[in-house]
Amino acid sequence: MASKNLTSAAIFFLLLLLDWSATPTLARVRDRHRPCKRMVFYFHDILYNGHNAKNATAAIVGAPAWGNTTILAGQNHFGNVVVFDDPITLDNNLHSPAVGRAQGFYLYDKKDVFTAWLGFSFVFNSTEHKGSINFAGADPLMNKTRDISVIGGTGEFFMAREGGHSDD
Repeated sequence: MASKNLTSAAIFFLLLLLDWSATPTLARVRDRHRPCKRMVFYFHDILYNGHNAKNATAAIVGAPAWGNTTILAGQNHFGNVVVFDDPITLDNNLHSPAVGRAQGFYLYDKKDVFTAWLGFSFVFNSTEHKGSINFAGADPLMNKTRDISVIGGTGEFFMAREGGHSDD
């Protein structure tokens, strides 16, 4: 099922067209144009199922009245809220060295369609990348390829924008 795929497989994000701005004074001054960056990262979401507390990187923190916090509710998981702190790697191997953490939440927001709304950050801890990238938006889980908005960042990703791309 798609939810198992979401929680057990890495989600692949290709960041497209990142751009930066600098604001050294009150007047907004554009930094000299820097080329777009394309980066590929994987984050690995392992949902707590009541038995895997040691390995879980995500947990249900909100459930509808008919649900509970160890099993996602119903066919489309409507009403569930999940928080996560997932490792980010450069390949789809969960055991590869982490270059950062994906930290945030997703909630299942439709009764009739399997979809979620995401709000999260990629927080980097490597020497290659310093800072964070912030994402927010709808995630139509039944689509093989999806895009999500990049809404900002810190450090070398200050004022990042454009989007992330996911292929399952």
